[in-house]
Amino acid sequence: MARYKDEQCRICRREGQKLFLKGSRCYSDKCSVSRRNYAPGQHGQKKAKLSEYGTQLREKQKTKSFYGVGERQFRKYFEMASNKKGITGENLLQILESRLDNVVYRLGYGVSRPQARQLVNHGLFEVNGKKVDIASYLVKPGDVIAVRENKKDAAVIKENVEANATRPVPTWLEKNVENLSGKVIKLASREDVDIQVAEHLIVELYSK
Repeated sequence: MARYKDEQCRICRREGQKLFLKGSRCYSDKCSVSRRNYAPGQHGQKKAKLSEYGTQLREKQKTKSFYGVGERQFRKYFEMASNKKGITGENLLQILESRLDNVVYRLGYGVSRPQARQLVNHGLFEVNGKKVDIASYLVKPGDVIAVRENKKDAAVIKENVEANATRPVPTWLEKNVENLSGKVIKLASREDVDIQVAEHLIVELYSK
């Protein structure tokens, strides 16, 4: 998947809100959104009125950036959500929350979703005792996610556990700090999503 290689803080400024792509930096005075709360570029400070399509597109782009998903995969998730029973928009967010990199971040073993994705890709985690290095792996209720035994002494894991000691773990997950693991109690609900997103705009965009 193609990756955005420019400064990630520009994404937050474009969307006009913090997407927490840089870990602890997002909570400090160095956060670009706090310092320059306008879109990047020469004309960033101009307030352009978005069309209906533009509003829908920005909502989709924001959600893609937040979860670190490319267009092809995001559309695939939308098709999966459409084929499931229930509300399509809420199904879509539930699928995105079920990604392994997101679960690793939510358990506090990554300081940001981009870092959690990197840790998964480097093979630091296992699911139900088996190594999984695919960040897009979708977890299910009952799955146990854990740091692999030979990676538990990794400095980055120890630093992240300490840095995220006070970060609350969502109710759909259960964390075991001593074993550096976590369990999926149930799938995430709409109330568990930690971003302001109008998912109905995404559904309207793809339904055209």
